[in-house]
Amino acid sequence: MPRIRCHYNDCVFVDNGYCSAAAVELDPETGCATFAPNDDAASKDENLEEEEQEELEGEEIDEEEDDTWEEDKDGI
Repeated sequence: MPRIRCHYNDCVFVDNGYCSAAAVELDPETGCATFAPNDDAASKDENLEEEEQEELEGEEIDEEEDDTWEEDKDGI
């Protein structure tokens, strides 16, 4: 049986860098169609999305403050 070296570290089928799935489907455009994220990866993705959202909200506040500063500067 051939061994498939896999670079997806967060897939449930990866064991010591090799795919352990019984069958593998590859799509030339999207990559591995057999890929299934493990539970740890899913929770990390959720945490990253929350952090990114918080950063974006912080940037929006900064932009509003910049607009206020420009208006004050023009009024001088």
